[in-house]
Amino acid sequence: MRGVLDVPDALVPVQGLIADALVRVEKIFDEHLQADLPPVDRLCAHVERYRGKMLRPILVLLGALSASPDARAAFDSGREGELLTDGLIRLAAVCEMVHMATLVHDDVLDDAQLRRRGATLNTLEGNEAAVILGDYLIAGAYHLCATIGRSDLSERIGRVSMDLCAGELLQLHHRGDLSLDGPTYFEIVRRKTGTLIGVSCELGATLVNAPPSTARALYQTGVRLGVAFQIRDDLLDLVGLEQSVGKSVRKDLEMGKLTLPLIHHLGVCDPLTRGRSLELIEHGAQGVSDSDLRELLGLLRESGSIAYAEATAAGLVEDSRRDIAALPDTPARALLDALARAVVDRAS
Repeated sequence: MRGVLDVPDALVPVQGLIADALVRVEKIFDEHLQADLPPVDRLCAHVERYRGKMLRPILVLLGALSASPDARAAFDSGREGELLTDGLIRLAAVCEMVHMATLVHDDVLDDAQLRRRGATLNTLEGNEAAVILGDYLIAGAYHLCATIGRSDLSERIGRVSMDLCAGELLQLHHRGDLSLDGPTYFEIVRRKTGTLIGVSCELGATLVNAPPSTARALYQTGVRLGVAFQIRDDLLDLVGLEQSVGKSVRKDLEMGKLTLPLIHHLGVCDPLTRGRSLELIEHGAQGVSDSDLRELLGLLRESGSIAYAEATAAGLVEDSRRDIAALPDTPARALLDALARAVVDRAS
């Protein structure tokens, strides 16, 4: 599963099942985006390099394998692969396609130069091409979802796409706002990251006819994991190294985005420290110097704000794991639990 996590021997078979299914997801993804225009095909081929851990397709598949009314019987009889239908594979590709569109657009908004250790599309082809390609991916996702033949799935994908855009617009509204508070930050990350991860868990369960209450619970589980994932992402942007993270870092500071460690720090430190911290944050908008970054990170550690963000993400993951524990006891549930734990341990 693209190095997402190491698993005990007992889970290797289900991990292999998911890995094989991801090959099918990639195939349908690539085939659906094929264009009769060579320049468009070339751009789509470049976006294939953006694929990372494929978290969202994995969650679609695990949501189905964990929540299906037939899950336990399927695993007991060795028929769990029958749950990975063509429709489910298409749905996993839809969620990845929406996610890819957000990556392309985010790189434009952040003026990012690096993604998955390679040049971003906006760097190579310009913002105009990147924006239109992101739109092309979104349109492709809706079209592919329509081929599944379930209007409820298309409605949910449409709704979550609107939430993604609303979260991004809310973040843009608060760009440069050094008084951004915690509730607003959480609303931003819930919408722009949490909802798609949540709906990935939910729709896999929905497609295999899990009880609506189970599908709703999986949605909330995924939202919490998504928010924890984004907090971890924000921490990596602040403290990580570009060569380890695999994409441009310090972009939040440069773009005037306050994230959880900074919001917490500004709320708990003394007035003198707060004033100096605000100066360092404002300097970051002109480019983060090594000395300013060292000083700012030192202040964040002294106030316990980095530890606070790490603990917040870990708490959200633990809440998610309690919900996962209510699912049928199968290898898919165990793998979903392992994936949840990996959210806060990742270094990229």
